[in-house]
Amino acid sequence: MAFGAESTTDEVLQGVNLSGKRVLVTGASAGLGVETARTLAAHGAAVVGAARDLDKARKATEAVRKDAAHGGSLELVELDLASLKSVRACADALNKTGKTFDVVICNAGVMACPKSATSDGFETQFGTNHLGHFVLVNRIAPLMKSGSRLVNLSSAGHRFSDVDLDDPNFERTPYTEFGAYGRSKTANILFAVEFDRRHKAQGVRATAVHPGGIMTELGRHMTAELRDQMLKNIEEANKASGAPPLKWKTIPQGAATTVWSGFVASADEVGGKYCEDCHVASLQESPNARSGVRAYALDPEHAKALWAKSEAMVGETFA
Repeated sequence: MAFGAESTTDEVLQGVNLSGKRVLVTGASAGLGVETARTLAAHGAAVVGAARDLDKARKATEAVRKDAAHGGSLELVELDLASLKSVRACADALNKTGKTFDVVICNAGVMACPKSATSDGFETQFGTNHLGHFVLVNRIAPLMKSGSRLVNLSSAGHRFSDVDLDDPNFERTPYTEFGAYGRSKTANILFAVEFDRRHKAQGVRATAVHPGGIMTELGRHMTAELRDQMLKNIEEANKASGAPPLKWKTIPQGAATTVWSGFVASADEVGGKYCEDCHVASLQESPNARSGVRAYALDPEHAKALWAKSEAMVGETFA
């Protein structure tokens, strides 16, 4: 069956039984993370939801437990991606159980926040969206058996900017909220590209996805002025390219590409790729295009260089 921009999570998973599957979802306290956890548990998966604020996550995931069926379940674990101490503690706790994962979904993130730093001194968006997940996933990689997948939530925002491996923390470069966001979302794709290359011989694959334009808590750090400017830029680009006006997705539509790439599409189709609207995106270099992926985000040598830089920044090497 062909799915597209308006497909929902339940449509994508219709008839799919996930009983016996164990899935990690980061950011399981709002928006896409809660919906992803809900639909997976409703189709029988054992979901481990990671969140910084467990009280908030418990309240937000009441529907997940209510909709769980066919043996599906939800447990919550604490994870603050802006603290490597927290990331490592979370990974240690997961490794201690010895329970494997069929899919790891790196859904959590921050967007367009004012210039700030994580507890380890990294620029907040790069540190949270990329480095936190980089350490978490690599530390729990032994729990990912043959046939498992990594799904990194990226964004069309990767087209705002490539990563800057010479100045990842904006120590010399002028900081812009969306420039920093773009760097982190490009990093999410490049991480998937290199993780896929390193692990596919063992049957473990990785992909990156763009959920689409959705109103979620992700934009909570944006000022009204910044949000208005973003919408104006999108509409101007649409007009210039002859595209229709922006149509916001619902949250179940936004999470559909995540579950499609993790559970429905073939591993060879999505491995090392960037997906949007429930299909693999094509290369697109036009500045006015609303869809597609920039070549720099899929460049294998660039992905290797980001991996090496990330290891250096976190002070940890991963085989």
